[in-house]
Amino acid sequence: MTLHPMIAALRKHKAGVVLIALQIALTLAIVCNAVFIIYARVQNVQRPTGLDESNLFMITQQWVGAPNGDDPASIQKLDAMMNEDISALRSMPDVESVTPINSLPLFPSSWNGAMSLKPGAELRAGNARTTYYFGDENLMKTLGLHLIAGRNFTAADVTNKGFRDPSEANLVIITKPLADKLFPNSDAVGKVVYLDGSSTPSTVIGEVERLQVPSVSSWASSFVWNSTIEPVRLNSNFSRYAVRTKPGRLDDVMRAVPSKLYAVNPMRVLDDDSVKSFKDIRAEAYRADIGMAVLMGVICLILLAVTAAGIVGLTSFWVGQRHRQIGVRRALGARKIDILHYFQLENLMIAGGGAVVGVALAVGLNRLLMSKFEMESMPAYYVLVGLAVVVTLGQIAVFVPARRASNVPPVVATRAA
Repeated sequence: MTLHPMIAALRKHKAGVVLIALQIALTLAIVCNAVFIIYARVQNVQRPTGLDESNLFMITQQWVGAPNGDDPASIQKLDAMMNEDISALRSMPDVESVTPINSLPLFPSSWNGAMSLKPGAELRAGNARTTYYFGDENLMKTLGLHLIAGRNFTAADVTNKGFRDPSEANLVIITKPLADKLFPNSDAVGKVVYLDGSSTPSTVIGEVERLQVPSVSSWASSFVWNSTIEPVRLNSNFSRYAVRTKPGRLDDVMRAVPSKLYAVNPMRVLDDDSVKSFKDIRAEAYRADIGMAVLMGVICLILLAVTAAGIVGLTSFWVGQRHRQIGVRRALGARKIDILHYFQLENLMIAGGGAVVGVALAVGLNRLLMSKFEMESMPAYYVLVGLAVVVTLGQIAVFVPARRASNVPPVVATRAA
């Protein structure tokens, strides 16, 4: 089979050839980048937080008429109220552990700063951004964190301070990624660090394997595992508690919490979102990512379906126009398989040309998305797989009309035009 007759035939249908080639090119460019976005979103959703997420929930509540926490007396009053709540929660029969806490991974509230190796240092090479978690000696147990070096806090290590107090803790526990960044050639335990440009040293007493920062936004992607735990109860007119229940008792404890806390102090606000399981926190945090992945998946399927339909429609049109020519070729000895291969090769030429343009468009679109939305560079294999998919799709789509063309009988050549 020579290419010259095929090229001559395609020249007679330039508009259709160009339209299908461009459709294939745009489909390749969009699908490659869409699949890359879907993969990135799925990777985000599947990231481990470092917590034992089962049987864990968080309480967010606010006291009514509580002190403002701007003076030592009101701070101690707020701390006493917090301790009353914690004692009441720990007394519940199905509760295993409770800790005061300022936030949790994936929860939309974070306290961010920088950790340095010198006092008063600003964020620069060798230093690191970090998110702070505040809690007591039960934080590790409640969250189910894995301590890989050093020790946990003791009750004697825990202090309290007002929400707006800028002072830093003397002791901290950090995550392994943060430790590796600050101390790449040595152990972090026992080392001194400085928080947020402070001149007060903080000693690293422990290292946990992993603890994700609260934010799932792109701005936090550069320090997603850089977390610091301080043994501090933050006192304010609102408080948060992380609670771990006995296996299978999560729902019952969550339902019982409001009445338990109201019995301790009725002057508080607990609404429908005040008691939230970590499962719900995770679902809410990644709702946008999951929605984007589903939307991109639907767009990919629609584009591929439209492209396949376009190939089927155009090839069917060409078969109808060439009905007598196909009969002539059959009369001259062409076999059915020859006619089938002719249309498949013709489609391969069109799809190949469109795919070449599509590769350039895919790379260009990825560069544009990188500059506008802080996306990563798309690996080359995405484009190669996309190219194989659109070419294969073209061959599948052209098969039905090509097979119909191969069934044209030689007698058609004898009919009047």
